[in-house]
Amino acid sequence: MDILIVEDESEIAQLIQHSLEKEGFFCRVSRDGVNALRMFQEQPPDLIILDLMIPGLDGLEVCARIRQKPGVKDPYILMLTAKGEEIDRVIGLSTGADDYMVKPFSPRELVARVRALLRRSLRQGGQHQVNRTQHFIVDVEQRTASRQMDSQEPEILDLTTLEFNLLSTFVSNPGRVWNRTQLIDKLWGDNFFGDERVVDTHVARLRKKIEPDPANPAFIKTVVGVGYKFEDSPVV
Repeated sequence: MDILIVEDESEIAQLIQHSLEKEGFFCRVSRDGVNALRMFQEQPPDLIILDLMIPGLDGLEVCARIRQKPGVKDPYILMLTAKGEEIDRVIGLSTGADDYMVKPFSPRELVARVRALLRRSLRQGGQHQVNRTQHFIVDVEQRTASRQMDSQEPEILDLTTLEFNLLSTFVSNPGRVWNRTQLIDKLWGDNFFGDERVVDTHVARLRKKIEPDPANPAFIKTVVGVGYKFEDSPVV
């Protein structure tokens, strides 16, 4: 697995690189946001460890620009910051980060979180699986998803890795009510260390891409006090 470390503090960057390379990962390092975007475009990594406060472009801007590039390999993003305020976590996750760590952190925890993120891509496995409902087709093996509204032509959905996995989970179980813990276990695995509200952030992002009116969702319904339910007729 190819990991891009974006960190301007040399000692921290070296600590991260040493900890990950010792576990068998291939690492590259960038000291600023502009160079990080160039390295991402030249050779998209599987995962980016992204410091929030870096020169050139800050981590939030780098994260946002990466998520806005359709058709490019969509890496997992683990955001680092010296700030521990709740608002920073919310902003970082809403920009498109998959997880969040506050400095100082232990190398052991960092490695565990990296493994948990990368393991998401291995969770589907098995035989070719296509999940269908009245308005959606999700091809798990080909990693494609489309939506067809009424008599319109099918529309290919431009989803991030996490958004795809979340939609696949919903479409494979229409009518099921999911609480946040169940979705975290399904998408992140046992080594999730983040805030449960990250689920709400990614559900909101998915709604913007699949709902005709995200403010009044027709498909992903909120079950008050419990979690979420996907409503669409299954196709047998």
